[in-house]
Amino acid sequence: MNKEKIKVWLQSKSKYYKNKFVVTFVIFSFYGLFLDENDIFSVIANHMKLIKIQNDKELVEAKLNKTKNTLKKLRYTSELEAYARENKLFKKDNEDIFIITYK
Repeated sequence: MNKEKIKVWLQSKSKYYKNKFVVTFVIFSFYGLFLDENDIFSVIANHMKLIKIQNDKELVEAKLNKTKNTLKKLRYTSELEAYARENKLFKKDNEDIFIITYK
């Protein structure tokens, strides 16, 4: 009984498999999705790389803007001295610097 149902089902679907356009479409789709140089897996991997690169670009642009603002401030002597003391730990000859760190 099961063999008969399978046979009937195959016969009803065989008209689709005999159609050259359907067969060509299935073969082309399989080739395009899995076997081609630009298959679906490569496209997904490249898309993930693109997202990562765009995120990195945003971080670099933020750092660039911060650096540009710092350079604008450093044009003035008073700002230059404050920057050197705070960030680079420069000191005058008669000063001592104590660095306090918290763990």
